[in-house]
Amino acid sequence: MSETCVLFEDTVQPGATWSHVVKRGTTLRITDVGGGANVGALFYNFDCPVERYNMSDTLKAQHIAKLTKGCVLYSDMGRILYSITDDSVGWHDTLGGCSNPRLVEEQYGNRRYQDVLNDCYKNALDGFLIELAKWGLGWRDLVPNANFFSRVDLASDGAMSFAAGNSRPGDFLELRAEMNVLTILNTCQHPLDPEPTYEPRDVNLSVLRSESFVPDDLCRCSCPENSRGFILTERYFQ
Repeated sequence: MSETCVLFEDTVQPGATWSHVVKRGTTLRITDVGGGANVGALFYNFDCPVERYNMSDTLKAQHIAKLTKGCVLYSDMGRILYSITDDSVGWHDTLGGCSNPRLVEEQYGNRRYQDVLNDCYKNALDGFLIELAKWGLGWRDLVPNANFFSRVDLASDGAMSFAAGNSRPGDFLELRAEMNVLTILNTCQHPLDPEPTYEPRDVNLSVLRSESFVPDDLCRCSCPENSRGFILTERYFQ
């Protein structure tokens, strides 16, 4: 990562939320500082927020159940919000959802802000809603989220299990914005993480200038559906 490409950097503290409009032509790099992080993520077309990340279309179009390098994140209009252009982890969860107040209380106990201020226990659902409200969005705008740095395995009977140690210190992924993407992140623990201690982890963020387009772009060429998705996205901006 060249220093000349970095537009700005930021840190999302443990259990915190973050939002920003990542512009088309830039890349968001997320780095797991200490290992074991989970980054819940929601994505919207900033210019028309009724268009948003669609988990089922993302998986169906690419015949996948995980996210990694070469994958793209589809909107519900068949356009591409983000491309994953680099990834040192290899597996990011698409199915696990997010934590909520009841789950956090049952697993970690009850530490309210009114009692312990910033040492309270946070949950991803409330974090998403708080951050969405800053952009005039709310409950009706919630969709299934991605969980970066986490892995969930499926057994033959459909049971889901959390894979510990999926992300190591310094692991990262890069998301190239193909639209102007309202990006909502939180660093609460994964809802299936069996860890009995409340220990969310922080991540570092960098927004970079994207590299110039090349005809044999990995994300564009990984399957015919992605090629069509890029064409629809490009037409949107013409």
